[in-house]
Amino acid sequence: MSAPGTERRPHDTRFYLTCIGIGLAAGVLSGLFGVGGGTVIVPFLVLFLHFDQRLAAGTSLAAIVPTATVGVISYAVTGSVAWIPALLLALGAVVGAQIGTWLLPRLSLTVLRWAFVGFLVAVIVSLFLVIPSRDAELVLTWWSGAALVVVGVGTGILSGLIGVGGGIIVVPVLMVLFGTSDLVAKGTSLLMMIPTAVSGTVGNIRRGNVDLAAAAVVGLAACTTTALGAWIATIVDPFLGNVLFAVYLTFIAVQMGLRAWRGRRRPA
Repeated sequence: MSAPGTERRPHDTRFYLTCIGIGLAAGVLSGLFGVGGGTVIVPFLVLFLHFDQRLAAGTSLAAIVPTATVGVISYAVTGSVAWIPALLLALGAVVGAQIGTWLLPRLSLTVLRWAFVGFLVAVIVSLFLVIPSRDAELVLTWWSGAALVVVGVGTGILSGLIGVGGGIIVVPVLMVLFGTSDLVAKGTSLLMMIPTAVSGTVGNIRRGNVDLAAAAVVGLAACTTTALGAWIATIVDPFLGNVLFAVYLTFIAVQMGLRAWRGRRRPA
């Protein structure tokens, strides 16, 4: 059954072609920035297919599973995955994702839209605080291990609420707070988000917050371009990549902010 208030578009040719286009774009960004692609999938599902925020978030999280898997393989080939830190992040994120999906149907659509805008603004700011390095390593200690679990819990909550795999939180955090190289941060982030997305998706399916057909098409389409994005990441200057990503997120934040503003007086 659908969650109350969710909107189901007819699954016609236009619907599937749009899903494919969203997936192709999400795959490139997933590989390039080490994210699950939710920053593309959620707003595009809302803007082009008129999903409400809950359904878009749940569908996005499900589509991230195959996307992130291909991304991990692409980064692992070059040794750019920190396996144990990724598992610690995932441990916390799996718990956090369940909390997030539990909160999802209990928040108004207006609140979710503004939360998403605020989330994007925070990410944009963090991109200019990051000093990417290809040589830095992630030093694992008892304290850093515990910190990774805490970061994972917070990431998982946002993952369940907003529909992102958590990469746009984890990648900057690993680089800024843990001193990790940008490539290792991206590969580790993608590995972390697989169990996170699976956990959140299970909760969302139970609550009717996933369009499985859309998730499958978007996810499969994204898989075809994720490796390309990962390859581009190795040849693009890290700072330039951050600037371009910040410009894109600013565009998305403005679009979603306008939508939230227009709907502020409508029932959530």
